[in-house]
Amino acid sequence: MKLLKLSTCIVLGMGPAAAWAQDLNATEDFAAESVFLGTIFVSAPLNPEAEDGVSITSEALALSNPADLSELFAAEPTLSVGGGIPVAQKLYVNGIEENNLAISIDGARQNNRIFHHNTTTLIDPSLLQAVRIDPGVAPADAGPAALAGALEYETVDVADLLDAGDDFGGSFKTEYDSNGDVFTNSLTTYAREGSFEALAFARYATGNNRTDGNDDTIFGSGTNLTSLLGKFAYEAENGGRFEFSLEDVADDALRPYRANIGALIGGRPLPETRSYDLTRTNVSLEYTTTAPTDLWDPTLRLSYSGTTLVNDETDLSTAQYTEGETTSLNGEVSNTFALGMGELNAGVDFFNDETDISYELLSDAAESYTAGEELSNIGVFAQLRGEPTANTRFSTGVRADFQNFTGLDGSTQSTNGVSFNASGEVDVSNSVTIGAGYSHVWGGIELAENYILNPAWDYSTDEIEDVTADNFYVAASYEMGSTLFDAKVFSTEIDNSRAASYRGGAAVTADVEATGFELGVSTTWESGFLRVGYANTETEVNGLSADSFSGNYLTIPLGEIVTVQAAHQFENGVIFGGNIEHALDYTLTDTLYTSSVDIAGYTVVNTFLEYSPENIEGLTVRAEVNNLFDEAYVARATYGQDFAGEVEPNFEEGRSFGLSVEYTF
Repeated sequence: MKLLKLSTCIVLGMGPAAAWAQDLNATEDFAAESVFLGTIFVSAPLNPEAEDGVSITSEALALSNPADLSELFAAEPTLSVGGGIPVAQKLYVNGIEENNLAISIDGARQNNRIFHHNTTTLIDPSLLQAVRIDPGVAPADAGPAALAGALEYETVDVADLLDAGDDFGGSFKTEYDSNGDVFTNSLTTYAREGSFEALAFARYATGNNRTDGNDDTIFGSGTNLTSLLGKFAYEAENGGRFEFSLEDVADDALRPYRANIGALIGGRPLPETRSYDLTRTNVSLEYTTTAPTDLWDPTLRLSYSGTTLVNDETDLSTAQYTEGETTSLNGEVSNTFALGMGELNAGVDFFNDETDISYELLSDAAESYTAGEELSNIGVFAQLRGEPTANTRFSTGVRADFQNFTGLDGSTQSTNGVSFNASGEVDVSNSVTIGAGYSHVWGGIELAENYILNPAWDYSTDEIEDVTADNFYVAASYEMGSTLFDAKVFSTEIDNSRAASYRGGAAVTADVEATGFELGVSTTWESGFLRVGYANTETEVNGLSADSFSGNYLTIPLGEIVTVQAAHQFENGVIFGGNIEHALDYTLTDTLYTSSVDIAGYTVVNTFLEYSPENIEGLTVRAEVNNLFDEAYVARATYGQDFAGEVEPNFEEGRSFGLSVEYTF
């Protein structure tokens, strides 16, 4: 087929793009691990020579040219992002909050449960080459505590950007967004000399407060984002490859006092905004080989990740200063063995996570305190993947984890447990594929959020219970020419999830359940594609319908979501496309606080035009209109909209016009 050059590829494990992911070589190491029905793979494959299917390719990651998480996952109805502003955004996978997934960036474990009013994983999509999500059922080598699946971010490498035979390149991109007068500039340079590679990326975005669809100012929505990425690699003649990466993303601006809430109605008087200075850092050193054998295909990794949040209120009426930090030192030693029926990845991983808070009350030093918890884990795992016949594929694994926990009072607790998983699929015919998966996950002890740590907690009165989870899905697809129909039913149950609170104590737990189903249809033609997805997700906390308060770090009310994504390339090279998200009205019943509450639906439309003139090599111009019809709405996964009269939730931005110019050399 004719190559379709678009600004991104979103490869959904249940759409026709799943085949694209397996056909394209640029990301095969990241994508090829059991891309079963239900696996979600978001990528920017860089293989313009691919001829099987439609290749959607460029240096950007998504059709929406994503600036944040909500735009990155806009095309998938089972992935929900709410919060209104990037510093408050949280991702929900099949209805479960991302803290319950094993999250990694370039293989480095993330430990980001710092403050329930701000985002979990602050990330700049401009840095990314690929994202892989295993909803619910995750492999044993995805890491410990994959209670509701696994989420892997992979940042861009030199090999993703530099053409064969070239030794130097780069790009400069400048962007403008009319809503808030947001200006963004980014510069990327990369080089290859003999066995050495190097890459440097920097992006800086600034802007004023935005307005919503009612033309009201969204207080605390200004832009002040800095992101940096540096990579250095050496590849020996025998194929041994060493890679060092350093990534840093920082957001520093005035935000709503509680960043994920516009305002509380009533309650104690508080400033309208305060400073949120949030920085996330990721450092990783990894050894792999580009010349594996049947018995030697290793991964050796040592990583550090950390997130720091500072709220400086010393000049406000609250007269206080709070600094929270979460860190993780983690690593892995593993090897993949080629077997007759597939391959076995086995190894050991570890982490040492810490969470610390420092609070100063200027008016009363006696109320100031510092506190922290620590958790260490050693895991042993094995995951077997294979294709026993031409039309069947499977993946199954087991891991054992051993933990030591230290409370803020110095008390200790040790525990251990076993997790296992199994998934697979079979081609019933040339057109029909069915698949299923199940996992039981032992998560052990979870660290409490920094901002609710209480020096008065007494761990001796209540032992913290181990958290466990059970996940299940059944999926099917039917291919009819260039059209694919798909369906999936899923369920996640988490028992004894730690729900500690400042006044409630260190050992409070909650049980969580998310069930639902999704339907999709996708079709491709010579110069474009169309996908429509539908998801219906119901969530519970402790046997009652989930609300956004009791669901903190756990889940959120979602209901029914419909997404549409399409793009077409014309003969002159112009690409036109966009996406639609439609949330249906949702009546939430039988929660902890109310018998019935209505949550309003909405429809938001985003569209773009992109053009790369043939007579100016390397130049790409893009114009876009986001929220085309100026819808005034609150994203379904945003906190507080189920507490009408008590909470003013964060609204999403109204209509905005964007223009970007990128030159690649």
